[in-house]
Amino acid sequence: MNSDNLLALGRLVDQRHLQPALGWRRGFENRLSHLLSQRRLPEQGWSEPELELLIRELALLDMNNANSGSCIGVGEREGRVVCPLVYRRHFGLAHGIGRSGDVTAGQPKAAGSSVINSLTNSLLGDWLRQFGCPKAAKCAVLIPVATGMALCLCLLSLRSSRPSNAKLVLWPRIDQKSCFKAIITAGFTPVPIEPLLDGDQLVTDVTAVRSLIEQHGPDSIVAVMTTTSCFAPRVPDRLADVAKLCAEFGLPHIVNNAYGVQASRCMNLINDASTKGRLDLFVQSCDKNLLVPVGGAVIAGPDAAVVSRVAATYPGRASASPSTDALLTLLHLGRSGFARLLDQRAAAYTRLRDGLASLAGRHSDCVRLLDTGKNPISLALCLRGSGSSSGGSDPGRLGAALFRRGCSGARVVAGGRQARLRRSSDRISVRALSERCRRPGHVGNEVDSFLVVLDSLLTKEFRQREIDSRVADADEQGDNDYSKDQLTEDLG
Repeated sequence: MNSDNLLALGRLVDQRHLQPALGWRRGFENRLSHLLSQRRLPEQGWSEPELELLIRELALLDMNNANSGSCIGVGEREGRVVCPLVYRRHFGLAHGIGRSGDVTAGQPKAAGSSVINSLTNSLLGDWLRQFGCPKAAKCAVLIPVATGMALCLCLLSLRSSRPSNAKLVLWPRIDQKSCFKAIITAGFTPVPIEPLLDGDQLVTDVTAVRSLIEQHGPDSIVAVMTTTSCFAPRVPDRLADVAKLCAEFGLPHIVNNAYGVQASRCMNLINDASTKGRLDLFVQSCDKNLLVPVGGAVIAGPDAAVVSRVAATYPGRASASPSTDALLTLLHLGRSGFARLLDQRAAAYTRLRDGLASLAGRHSDCVRLLDTGKNPISLALCLRGSGSSSGGSDPGRLGAALFRRGCSGARVVAGGRQARLRRSSDRISVRALSERCRRPGHVGNEVDSFLVVLDSLLTKEFRQREIDSRVADADEQGDNDYSKDQLTEDLG
């Protein structure tokens, strides 16, 4: 109901009673007009009634939601939805986005979905520019796939611009299968580059990158793929140095920025690389940065034509759900709301780092907090005296115990299986991300709860080690009467 209709209601009720509603409606129309004309992230977030009103009015622009009889669909894809619950879940937005040749193209019979798609991409570009990448994010597009497939599409979009014999992707290694599989799925050959150990941190071997480019030749290389957000003790790649090499040798440069938007250091590295060298595309996950369901990735870059080629690489139409989720979330938060999330995450990182340092001090026989200050998101503990190589307990047991107690997201890695990347020690890696509501009205202090659980498990681990050690000493001395049960009772 627009402002004119509200004024017309004055014939039915006292006009004075309609003034609050009229004021709200005019305010909403002004905000909507500003959004559509500027296509930028609003400073303040919108209310839930405003968001629902917007999405329902846009949904009515799609032909499948028109009044019965005004739309006669005789094709195989006419937005037909048989389950009412599914229809309501998607607000009737059943046509999806894009057309067969381009995921950003508009659809004649889905004007509302096309508006959502276009507006979302505009807001995402502004979001990236406002939060750290004013130079690198000249253009952005949301692709309804997760990060790994988005990286794969980026690589595929480069195929036509590279020599026919280009098959290699140089990849400073991180321990995530999706990056590796993205290269293979695109039909290329990954060339992993092992990191250098700098104190406790694993850093980019830029010299090795140059050496491999010279060894294989630029014409045999599709791209260099670097990473910002990663698990400690790995730290973000030296993007500016790699970007300079890419500019020198004329090589495309793709950055995996999966959950880097929430860390200003990661965003500054990307922006710096785009000004000092070559950076073609960088990819970020919607669910990790915008706190929406899994299924969307934002691909951005300093050249709109390069980003558009990725959108044109996507085959067929695509789901509109990730774009709708992103649009509603961006408008719900506004610039100030997302800034608050960043502040919360930074505070959570500090609390987690300080808590782990205190915990490592109390359990110095079991763990040591690694010095990985260049990783702004993830922290790592070295597990001492664990693993079969040291005769200790299986570190995987700690990971299983954390999961059973409701702690998800922590990685417990056995050094013996991945010693090349993580040295010959077992470790647990954790990340400090934005705290979020598990249910309406409840915000869990996840960092403190995790520290309590880990402290309890390490206390139990130390106690078990002490029991095993004393039993072993008793066996050596021939005191077979001194049982584990007695030790357990002695140690309390």
